[in-house]
Amino acid sequence: MEEISLSSEQVPSGEGNETEKERDGEKTELVVQNGLTQGRKEFVAPAVGMEFESYDDAYNYYNCYAKEVGFRVRVKNSWFKRNSREKYGAVLCCSSQGFKRIKDVNRLRKETRTGCPAMIRMRLVDSKRWRVLEVTLEHNHLLGAKIYKSMKKMGSGTKRKLQSNSDAEVRTIKLYRALVIDAGGNSSLNSNVKEIRKFSDHPNQLNLKKGDTQAIYNYLCRMQLTNPNFFYLMDLNDEGCLRNVFWIDARSRAACGYFSDVIFFDNTYLSNKYEIPLVALVGVNHHGQSVLLGCGLLAGETSESYVWLFKAWVTCMSGRTPQTIITDRCKALQNAIAEVFPRSHHRFGLSHIMKKVPEKLGGLRNYDAIRKALIKAVYESLKVIEFESAWGFLIQRFAVSDHEWLRSLFEDRARWAPVYLKDTHFAGMSSSQPGETLNPFFDRYVHKQTPLKEFLDKYELALQKKHKEEALADIESRNSGPTLKTRCFFELQLSKVYTREIFKKFQFEVEEMYSCFSTTQLHVDGPIIIFLVKERVLGEGNRREIRDFEVLYNRAAAEVRCICSCFNFYGYLCRHALCVLNFNGVEEIPSKYILSRWKKDYKRLYIPDHVSNNVDGTDRVQWFNQLYRSALQVVEEGAISLDHYKIALQAFDESLNRVHNVEEKPEQLKI
Repeated sequence: MEEISLSSEQVPSGEGNETEKERDGEKTELVVQNGLTQGRKEFVAPAVGMEFESYDDAYNYYNCYAKEVGFRVRVKNSWFKRNSREKYGAVLCCSSQGFKRIKDVNRLRKETRTGCPAMIRMRLVDSKRWRVLEVTLEHNHLLGAKIYKSMKKMGSGTKRKLQSNSDAEVRTIKLYRALVIDAGGNSSLNSNVKEIRKFSDHPNQLNLKKGDTQAIYNYLCRMQLTNPNFFYLMDLNDEGCLRNVFWIDARSRAACGYFSDVIFFDNTYLSNKYEIPLVALVGVNHHGQSVLLGCGLLAGETSESYVWLFKAWVTCMSGRTPQTIITDRCKALQNAIAEVFPRSHHRFGLSHIMKKVPEKLGGLRNYDAIRKALIKAVYESLKVIEFESAWGFLIQRFAVSDHEWLRSLFEDRARWAPVYLKDTHFAGMSSSQPGETLNPFFDRYVHKQTPLKEFLDKYELALQKKHKEEALADIESRNSGPTLKTRCFFELQLSKVYTREIFKKFQFEVEEMYSCFSTTQLHVDGPIIIFLVKERVLGEGNRREIRDFEVLYNRAAAEVRCICSCFNFYGYLCRHALCVLNFNGVEEIPSKYILSRWKKDYKRLYIPDHVSNNVDGTDRVQWFNQLYRSALQVVEEGAISLDHYKIALQAFDESLNRVHNVEEKPEQLKI
């Protein structure tokens, strides 16, 4: 994508700032002191990582911030996509940025530009939100005085204009309530305006604001009273201060019993220094939807904090550990997982790595060519030798052998590059294709400046929305059959088994069998045959290319394995493996390649923990555990709809009456 830089000298905004403003019915007096506007309520200063729903939201925020501080905003640069003219980047600066051109120097207007460096640079990111990438807050001129002086000379026409814009300004202020700080409470903008939130240099306790500890305590107490089977642990340091917290609600605990085979550990908010040091354990359910498996607040990105959190989760899980755990590239995390989950496959999230490419490599010459070569090496290599050859070409061609990030990335390649991970079970969380991402579970609920108290309210809203989505998907999968698109029996077979969303993904593979135009034997070794499947694929510039895929087929063991490893990455067979099965006259997909976790009745068939029927006749704790797990299945099914709920409630009443009618024998009552 080529960039078109448009320098736009817009009329500076911020005209007519008032020394007193009405905000939500509350008057706020502004005082200019040390070049900064101060008052009872102020907008948080811009910071790297802030995100906005649109360019207009970002512009309005910076404009409101500028009015409060005492300067005007100008759009210095904008970038647009060449074909669609869609804006995807911009630099907003102080109106005093730069200097007059030489030919303008002799004009009568007084020079107002001082080469001021204050600015923000932002860009449209993959989530379709505008993210602030660079911030300079310092000004090299007096703030406030110029704007207030201009107010005295303001004519009636300008006043009418300001009056007409007042409603929009009120809406803007309301829009950014989450970015407003109570200066009388925990923080205010001052000469240290660079630092919105000062993080502790000694990660031995949670860095909480006034009232946060009480909010956590109130939340945990409320959940204990209202949420059956709610579990939490708190970690205190030697001084008795709160250091780490872990909690998991009843629905998430139930989900752990079904979907904890692959876990994504999300520390986005902690590592990016959000207002709340939140971490989350996330899985994927039988519809391919993200599901929460536990939450925590940590004092810092240390091995000690991560070890404590993982051990808390294992305690809640009765000692079970995941097959695969996906994390960011972090040495502290790596050490903690090696200690707590030594048998799990620890992998680095590929999407996290690829998102850092612009940041890590953006300053290099030939950046676009380097990025394309990197993407080709990562996503198109089918064999290790191909990947390492492509990587070597990239390093040599662009002379980046001394680049530290690329060097460390290559050293860790066995944990993130798809070509090395073909034996790892990912259950669809591999992000092994371009454009696939592992999004934070609380995306759109938590932003850079979201306070802890607000998050605790949003937490329940987010979970309610996720539970509703799962319930609707359950109903849709059970009550409506998908439309078949081919005459292939594989499609008919799994249309009766898979949930609707997973079937759609598998159905696409069935359709794409027709892009595979040749299936031939390449090598025979007893019962094992290696086939070569040729496929037409879209290459660079939408050109059709032919790619070769090797597929191993063992007729005696009914095994099939493609070099693309779709089954391990996504949990269903690829078009190449289906072609080989079809070529060999196989009419049904072997059961070993139909994962139970994708079945529409998975929760009905699968009993968490594989509880044994051989219960100790004297162990009442064991009785309780097995009864609880059995009842939990009825609860899960009963929460799908109102009809399900009524039947489940009736069944519980009937069961309770039958239990009450059991004749109590003396020996049964002995403890």
